[in-house]
Amino acid sequence: MTPTPEQTYNASTIQVLKGLEAVRRRPGMYVGGTDIKALHHLIYEVVDNSIDEALAGACDRIEILIHPDQSVTVADNGRGIPVDIHPETGSSALEVVMTTLHAGGKFGGGGYKVSGGLHGVGVSAVNALSEWCEVEVKRAGRVYRQRYERGFPVTPVEEIGTAPHGETGTRTTFKFDPTIFKGNLHYRFDTLVQRFREMAFVTRGVTIHFKDERTDREMTFYFEGGIQSFVRYLNRSRQPLHPVVHAEKAADDIYIEFALQYTDAFTESVYAFANTINTIDGGTHLTGMRSAITRTLNDYARKAGLLKDADPNFTGDDTREGLTAIVSVKHPAPQFESQTKVKLMNPEVQTYTAQVVSEALGTFLEENPSAARAIIQKCLTSARARTAARKARDLVIRKSALESLTLPGKLADCSSRDPQHTELYIVEGESAGGSAKQGRDRHFQAVLPLRGKILNTERARLDKILSNKEIKALISALGTGIGEDFNIQNLRYGRVIIMTDADVDGSHIRTLLLTFFFRYMLPLIEEGHLFIAQPPLYRIAHKNKVRYAYTEADRERILQEIGDGAKIHLQRYKGLGEMNPQQLWETTMDPQTRTLLKVSIDDAAEADRVFSMLMGSEVPPRRRFIQTHAREVRNLDI
Repeated sequence: MTPTPEQTYNASTIQVLKGLEAVRRRPGMYVGGTDIKALHHLIYEVVDNSIDEALAGACDRIEILIHPDQSVTVADNGRGIPVDIHPETGSSALEVVMTTLHAGGKFGGGGYKVSGGLHGVGVSAVNALSEWCEVEVKRAGRVYRQRYERGFPVTPVEEIGTAPHGETGTRTTFKFDPTIFKGNLHYRFDTLVQRFREMAFVTRGVTIHFKDERTDREMTFYFEGGIQSFVRYLNRSRQPLHPVVHAEKAADDIYIEFALQYTDAFTESVYAFANTINTIDGGTHLTGMRSAITRTLNDYARKAGLLKDADPNFTGDDTREGLTAIVSVKHPAPQFESQTKVKLMNPEVQTYTAQVVSEALGTFLEENPSAARAIIQKCLTSARARTAARKARDLVIRKSALESLTLPGKLADCSSRDPQHTELYIVEGESAGGSAKQGRDRHFQAVLPLRGKILNTERARLDKILSNKEIKALISALGTGIGEDFNIQNLRYGRVIIMTDADVDGSHIRTLLLTFFFRYMLPLIEEGHLFIAQPPLYRIAHKNKVRYAYTEADRERILQEIGDGAKIHLQRYKGLGEMNPQQLWETTMDPQTRTLLKVSIDDAAEADRVFSMLMGSEVPPRRRFIQTHAREVRNLDI
């Protein structure tokens, strides 16, 4: 007899997860998942604890090492985690911190005035998700150590020696658990470098040294100028209109600091930090800064007669063009949207931030009239362009891809209307477009050929961008709108795939498209919808068998496998148009055999800087980049 639902759901079915077992069962709740991003988050959680020591004034040096076996060491010269007996648990405080959720010194007990760690979850979650972890503490002239395996202590807290006179600190070494973080996952040096650079910018006076022993690469960061240095760093490839405006102030134990500078760019580069953590979704501190900038510029423009009575006020969009700004707040009791801390929610922060920004920016404008005029002129030009852009945008947005009869390149749509299963191939040229249209699966694959190179959107305002036929076709086909009106819910294709030739021109077109998507359709990248197709470089025919090589290494491996002396027909594809429809399907479009690279952004600030350098109007930074990396070139047309 089959048991009823009532009979199968009883007291025995209720599970009580003890200790850190909950973290191992549901890692997504604590570190955001089990992918490469979550893997890096393990390091961030441990380093955040060292940064908290720096915010407490107890640490000025942090060392991070990735060892050849992918274990990681984070060491600081802070106060060291307490090792004495915790009065409530009867265990060493070190063991409590490392093995108990919601245990730490950041709940108002006097250990930290301001911290990024709030929930007492971070380092214990890292311990739970590690194959093994060892912590060494220098404190009161002694050195203590404890080892854990998958979150459980396997040794007591032991005194293992004496510390050099006056030395204190914590050294944590851990190896992620491969049974949780599955697949061929590896820490990325460049991803970590960007995060540590940001930490050093927003934590003045702290040296962060990072070494990757796998590749012997290392970087050291120390910025006396703090976020002013950060703004200058972001603007290295742009032409500033004035010196950096900077202010810092404490109000009701909330420390607020901001820095801003307008440049000749057409886009906004704004970043927000709360207790040194990059709140990528913004929050009340970012809202406060933006509203204050718009209000202050309007007030000054009216007072100086630069805005006439008949002129409308600047909107937020008008005052953001060319703006590079950083806001950093340090709050004793911040409220974040989640454990991964992507958005700050404290309402009082908005008021305090707006006051600090309004006061400092207003003073700067009064004392620097020439700079003020340059900023207001930038806003006036932006406002005129916005009006023109709105008209152009309305024309583009109102016409869906199905309604528009004048799409350049003639979009070859697919029959399916389910975005979960459809794909749009953006193809370079009519020849490749013809092959793609014939070779595709018409049920779920659409093809949009582009004629030549699209506009460089890094050097153009939105009104000019929206007058470009190729970009209008792209926007219409995707159905999402653009910029402020972008809505990912209206995306008509779940995968947007850039497919260009494997040569310099193809790389250039791909970069132009990536620039457009990064500047005006960023959620498309952030939510994993943008891909780059990988066409083969060679077709290798031997007897009755055809194989394709996607890299030079592939070619060498295949030739070695076939053997010397064999009769081989080797064809180097110079472009997609050289493939017939069947070959293009087999190598580049068939989901069973193709290779797609997903476009992702590990660090938006660094991506912003690189796009400005490579695609912007300033030549010297681009020349320096070319000279620095000239020896690394592998694909050069002469």
